[in-house]
Amino acid sequence: MEKTAQQLADDKNRLKTFYYLLGNNLATSVINFTVWFAIIFFVYLQTKSVLVTSILSGIYLVATALTGIWFGSLVDHHKKKTMMFISSAVSLVFYVVCFVIYQLAPIETFKDPTSVTLWVFVVLLTFGVIAGNIRGIAGPTLVTILVPEDRRDKANGLVGTASGVSFLITSVISGVLVAAGGMFYVLLLAMLVLLLSMLHLAYVSVPEKGIVHIEGASRKIDLRGTFAVVIAIPGLLALILFSTFNNFLGGVFMALMDAYGLSLMSVQSWGFLWGVLSGGFIIGGLIIAKRGLGKNPVRLLFTINIVLWVVTILFPLKSSIILLAIGMFVYMLLVPFIEAAEQTVMQKVVPFERQGRVFGFAQSVEQAASPLTAFLIGPLAELFFIPFMKQGGAGANLIGGWFGTGSDRGLALVFVVTGIVGLIATLIAFASKYQRQLSDRYLASSAVDTQAPTSLEAAAREGLV
Repeated sequence: MEKTAQQLADDKNRLKTFYYLLGNNLATSVINFTVWFAIIFFVYLQTKSVLVTSILSGIYLVATALTGIWFGSLVDHHKKKTMMFISSAVSLVFYVVCFVIYQLAPIETFKDPTSVTLWVFVVLLTFGVIAGNIRGIAGPTLVTILVPEDRRDKANGLVGTASGVSFLITSVISGVLVAAGGMFYVLLLAMLVLLLSMLHLAYVSVPEKGIVHIEGASRKIDLRGTFAVVIAIPGLLALILFSTFNNFLGGVFMALMDAYGLSLMSVQSWGFLWGVLSGGFIIGGLIIAKRGLGKNPVRLLFTINIVLWVVTILFPLKSSIILLAIGMFVYMLLVPFIEAAEQTVMQKVVPFERQGRVFGFAQSVEQAASPLTAFLIGPLAELFFIPFMKQGGAGANLIGGWFGTGSDRGLALVFVVTGIVGLIATLIAFASKYQRQLSDRYLASSAVDTQAPTSLEAAAREGLV
């Protein structure tokens, strides 16, 4: 059925609002992840400890896992714009406190891995970054509100492009700012950008008709009701668990990639390299924005994962910046397809009034395994893999002739083993009945009505719960 002139005008206004919010989220994403990258760079350069950076990564992942469901409930139970504003305000408070600590504490304090002041400083900064995750959960629900169903995959591609732009800017400026003044300029810029983003957000009008409270459901976290929705959609829980396993392996990269890169080049060069590589993220997002994801995003998601794990096996085989750059560029190019596919599927098959909680649930579950990896892999790399590949180590004697020897080769071996495990797991998941069930459900689902959300009972009649 063709849309009326009024409907077309409403769609245009909603899309304009989507672009405003996308730009606002881009600014806050840039600054929050600049802070995160800067923390890792700063701590590693001050302490020279892989163990410290892996523990810090684990803290980040634990906090992300523990807050996802809660953040999702907040997004569903309050106006999305309100929660975005609060997200920035909380981050700003943490950054102000940390700026004061940084100004008052002697610089030598941050060189000692056992310093209480160091850990208070980095943990508070991490909490400030974590508060920004509220925006990450609100974002996909706003796509559902503001973008027509047949264009959501392309809108999710634009979100991927924004993430790529964010990563480009973040990668470049975080290294430069840390090299220029430690955390001083990082925190100064963070406070300024968050203030400006909050001021801009205050003047953006979002057409939210109200908050749907489902009868009998908790107005707090409502994990039980959310889980009921997830398990009732064939294949959705399997997809979340698959992403969880991928993140279990992905914790390796979060914990070790910066240490690996910084063992091969300076912090400024490493930051600029990631700035260039993030162009892949931008290109991938633009391709999706132009062409979409095809008729079956579920199968596309698994296919892309197969390619990524093959790349993960290949790029560390030699100690080469070129191989690392090529591998990471391919990774950055393809990751937007995975993220956009998962979001597009959930936006279509999950009832709107539950989307914040389901996105938050997915974030919590998918991140739950990564902290274990991040906490374990640092000590494992430092105590086993690095000595294993140093001159005289068993691994150096066994494969050092062609693989190379040294600390960076120990880290590289971790990446290769991770890639092999990930490839095997993805091939098994791709051939499973759950992938076929979710594909069939996506293709059979009707569009979610974002402006008149169905009740839980209506969703049940449609087979959604």
